[in-house]
Amino acid sequence: MLDDTLLSQLKAYLERVSQPFTLVASLDDSENAAQMRTLLEQIASLSDKISVRFDGADARRPSFALERVSGPAQHLRFAAIPLGHEFTSLVLALLWTGGHPPKVEAETLEAIRQLDGDYRFEVYMSLSCHNCPDVVQALSLMVVFNPRVQTVVIDGALYQSEVESRQIMAVPTVYLNGELFGSGRMDVEEIVAKLDSGSAQRDAAKLNAKAPYDVLIVGGGPAGAAAAVYAARKGIRVGLAAERFGGQVNDTLAIENYISVLETDGPKFGMALEAHVRQYGVEILNQQRAEKLIPAEHQGGLIGVQFAHGGRLQARSVILSTGARWRNVNVPGEAQYRNKGVAYCPHCDGPLFKGKRVSVIGGGNSGVEAAIDLAGLVAHVTLLEFAPELRADAVLVSKLRSLPNVTIHTNAQTTEITGDGSKVNGLNYTDRATGGSQHLALEGVFVQIGLVPNTEWLKGVVELSRFGEIVVDAKGQTSVPGVMAAGDVTTVPYKQIVIAAGDGAKAALSAFDYLIRTPAPQMAEAVAA
Repeated sequence: MLDDTLLSQLKAYLERVSQPFTLVASLDDSENAAQMRTLLEQIASLSDKISVRFDGADARRPSFALERVSGPAQHLRFAAIPLGHEFTSLVLALLWTGGHPPKVEAETLEAIRQLDGDYRFEVYMSLSCHNCPDVVQALSLMVVFNPRVQTVVIDGALYQSEVESRQIMAVPTVYLNGELFGSGRMDVEEIVAKLDSGSAQRDAAKLNAKAPYDVLIVGGGPAGAAAAVYAARKGIRVGLAAERFGGQVNDTLAIENYISVLETDGPKFGMALEAHVRQYGVEILNQQRAEKLIPAEHQGGLIGVQFAHGGRLQARSVILSTGARWRNVNVPGEAQYRNKGVAYCPHCDGPLFKGKRVSVIGGGNSGVEAAIDLAGLVAHVTLLEFAPELRADAVLVSKLRSLPNVTIHTNAQTTEITGDGSKVNGLNYTDRATGGSQHLALEGVFVQIGLVPNTEWLKGVVELSRFGEIVVDAKGQTSVPGVMAAGDVTTVPYKQIVIAAGDGAKAALSAFDYLIRTPAPQMAEAVAA
């Protein structure tokens, strides 16, 4: 199962295991079970503290559990062969079960231990999903540190019958005690917060108690990370508040055009950004959704940012880098069937549509790349583009046209996504050249029509373009004194990671320039008096 390189790497990791545990497998006669047996035998051969048994009696076969030899019971099971994007999840589960401490804030671990209740999680994932490992690792961590938490990690492709019976059409999807808990990327802090009803109030109080920053950055993507590094290097007090560090880059599969980095993927790149920011002592505040910007009352005064839980932070200058999100096609049926056949991440959800008919809406690079990827998994892909011609790079269009199970319709305006009340069954579109209406029978629709800036919370406060982008000048300054903006959320053209990072650096330098040319709050108050 594992080649010599992976075996060598895994053996080095497993040297950190200090407490013995057993891998208990429940197998059948399938090929997947044989592969699981091989994988578990390889793992057990790498450490004298790990043993393996094949006498498990779990109903899900093949699957395996990680059981401690001593200490509190642990309920963590993989109904999967966790390779691909989930290999890291497997390694971490082995290390944590074996007593190696996680790189998680002590406050978070204590919150997990204090959860009062019995929680039985089932998380459905796919091995090609780059959003799934965060959820899998979060729920695995909770099992290790709270014996009342149980987690089963289920590969949707391996347990297709469960996926179909529960009508799961997007991953990661999490069930708690048999009921739908959530779908999409979640980290451990977010999951714990949903279970702990008092966490929002405590979080708000913590924010309110913090001293003002010199620079506060709102948003943790490449623009926000670059702004944090450049600002912190000036020796000033810097804070960064974000819903999730990394932002939209976490949803990017391959990155091959960031100068000096030959090839990486979004999650790895996001982790590298965070590590760089932390190196400079920047205070990172995750799980913070900004809801209101409060301009300073006078020159040099403090600017406020209020968050969804009611907490507020203040700073002498603020950099807005809240990025963008996938644009909706905004037709009947899209909202109703989201995660029930309507999807936005072909890499994550594509395996759930194996052997089925799907459509991709959008003929730019994202849409054409999605169609190419899906063509290797599904029975047939129909790509719909509103314009008369595809807008993707010529090399991508050539590749797409060479695929035998792809149909392309240009001048096609999607008018409705149809379904049977529980899942997608088709799509209606209008041929803009003839005016005729057409219906496609489908099981899935992937929307790939660009991005929309996250600026709804800034309307009426900061000048926005007609597209909702923050209007900035050549220095990244907005219409509000002391407030800068950077990245995909602004009017700067070409939404690229390298451009966002450069914008972030520029915004930080502008913010510092503003600070040294503007009286500090107490000085401003004295001048006003």
